[in-house]
Amino acid sequence: MPPVQIDTAMTLAAGFGKRMLPLTIDRPKPMVALAGDPMIDHVLARLAKAGIERTIVNLHYQADVLERHLAKRQQKPTILFSNERDEILDTGGGIKRALPLIGDQPFILHNSDSVWIEHQTDNLAALLAQYDAEKMDALLLLAPVNTSLGYDGQGDFFIEQQGRLRRRTQDETSPNVFIGVSILHPRLFDDSPDGAFSINLLWDRAMRKGRVYGIPFDGRWMHVGTPGALIEAQKVIQNAG
Repeated sequence: MPPVQIDTAMTLAAGFGKRMLPLTIDRPKPMVALAGDPMIDHVLARLAKAGIERTIVNLHYQADVLERHLAKRQQKPTILFSNERDEILDTGGGIKRALPLIGDQPFILHNSDSVWIEHQTDNLAALLAQYDAEKMDALLLLAPVNTSLGYDGQGDFFIEQQGRLRRRTQDETSPNVFIGVSILHPRLFDDSPDGAFSINLLWDRAMRKGRVYGIPFDGRWMHVGTPGALIEAQKVIQNAG
């Protein structure tokens, strides 16, 4: 079966950015500059390179600032807005609200603070090439914990037989961290809760059915969530240039 042609994404941009204070007093975290451009512009450029024609961006904190910036863009992808000004809906609830804009086909989900330097692999191209809509409700991109910048946790998932994922238990340490980039099928949200909820709820449900997969990331992933991580990411990008 030929691979599914994915041309739609959702970019998560509604969070408060509290860990990035004071830089987020007057702007949402996606508008904080990294290497001269707002972080969300780095994400949108990567999506465009991957052939994404349109992305849905959710809005909550400092929504007007982000909306004005994105409304000025002339480049692909085309921007559609999912309004969460009334209440923030977390990852799962935010995506569910946007489903009428996303449609019924698989889509890329991309956090707006997830940036990276690539090594030999075009990671989004690899993700798209590995996605199998018949057997996958979700395909996640996972980076090595020991080379990731701005992350100090115990990892997230184990990649097991045929690429299926298993979440680590509280007593385990995983070598893999989810970088906030995945391909999801809208059916993942069938019979999901209303209101605010985490996407983890749906991943755990789908993992029990063996329908969540992962592939390894190739490069230097940077979670730019604090002013300190921003400074370090700037250095990495400058040195790579």
